[in-house]
Amino acid sequence: MVWNEALKINGADPDFHRRDLWDAIGSGEFPEWELGLQIFDEAFAERFPFDVLDSTKIIPEEDVPVRRVGRLVLDRRVENFFAETEQVAFCTQNIVRGIDFTDDPLLQGRNFSYLDTQLKRLGSPHFTQLPINAPKCPFHNLQQDGHMALTNPKGRVNYEPNSWGAGPRETPEGYQSHPAPVEGPKLRVRAESFADHYSQARQFYISQTEVEQAHIAAALIFELSKVETPAIRQRMVAHLLNIDEALANRVGKGLALGAHPAPAEAAVSTRLDLEPSPALSILHNQVKTLKGRKVGCLVSDGVDDELIAALRRALDDEGGTLTLVAPAVGGVRTAGGAWLEADEKLDGGPSVLFDAVVLAISKAGGELLADESTARDFVADAFAHLKFIGYVPEARPLMEQAGVVPDKDQGVILLSGKDEVQSFVSAARNLRLWAREPKVKQI
Repeated sequence: MVWNEALKINGADPDFHRRDLWDAIGSGEFPEWELGLQIFDEAFAERFPFDVLDSTKIIPEEDVPVRRVGRLVLDRRVENFFAETEQVAFCTQNIVRGIDFTDDPLLQGRNFSYLDTQLKRLGSPHFTQLPINAPKCPFHNLQQDGHMALTNPKGRVNYEPNSWGAGPRETPEGYQSHPAPVEGPKLRVRAESFADHYSQARQFYISQTEVEQAHIAAALIFELSKVETPAIRQRMVAHLLNIDEALANRVGKGLALGAHPAPAEAAVSTRLDLEPSPALSILHNQVKTLKGRKVGCLVSDGVDDELIAALRRALDDEGGTLTLVAPAVGGVRTAGGAWLEADEKLDGGPSVLFDAVVLAISKAGGELLADESTARDFVADAFAHLKFIGYVPEARPLMEQAGVVPDKDQGVILLSGKDEVQSFVSAARNLRLWAREPKVKQI
């Protein structure tokens, strides 16, 4: 998403991402994630130029390839939102034999704070007995009784030895920590290897496409524009100079700083020998598809029946969804006289909610909607947010009122037949026309 679009989505539908997940599961387009591991030994950790326990650092995939070992598929919706979502506890202390905690200071802090949060949020140390958190196989420990205990074992003792001579016994094959050697005394200090704050930030930045680099600069400008103290803005640009001078210049110009400050003093000089890592770029690794995506189609009375049918077929083949947006949520009367149910009302279904849009309105509908501000916003926002737009000739008055000149943009596609419908769908797989961005955003 682009920044302006994200802001408008938050206003139109604060539950947008949750609803998108819910709808995807319901439609059978199950969301998937791969689980990958980067595995290395102590020898690699010693020669790696950054501390592997520094959670602000990454190990480039070019140095240690990711091994795909599993897949997470969300293939059903929760039955009860409170029981299965609100009460779930993700506890970093829950590990199995063969896995141990590293000395990563962030993880060590989480091991304390997560449990504390769960005790406060779920009200009892027995949150592990709630169905959503309970293990699926029988599991026995020496916990018994206490506040809000849900399952109570039989017997009078939960300790050993005891006077009754019977009771729970601890298994000798419980969890065992890895016997890592320790050299010297433990100290509450940060290792010197944590001191390089800029080299990987530079590597991350130069690994991005030009579009992503522009978005990083715009995000920094936006956030720093909210900082009231000019000296802090200057200080931040001083740090950016240690990462990339072009980035610092871009942000400084966006903040109208004038003369740049001197680069911030660095404990360790920025390394310039780190090569770009293409795996760090989202756009470089984008899968171009409409699978699981939504196309919003603005319709009015007199809409072409065959066009809507062709769009549905094409999107069904892609695994996408066609959502009809109408002046009234009840629907519209088609050119063939059929009643077409709508999914959204125009002022409740803005184009920011969709991945691409189609303007399939009649001549009378185009003339009517050309004077409607929400209809103009539907078109103008889609264009400003770099989305692909399909349109029928009757939509030109509305597009002109919205400031969109269809003949001057390859992402605005005329739909005059079945071939053009397929051309639009093929183009919309790209999701955004990034080449349009310099024309619509120059500040």
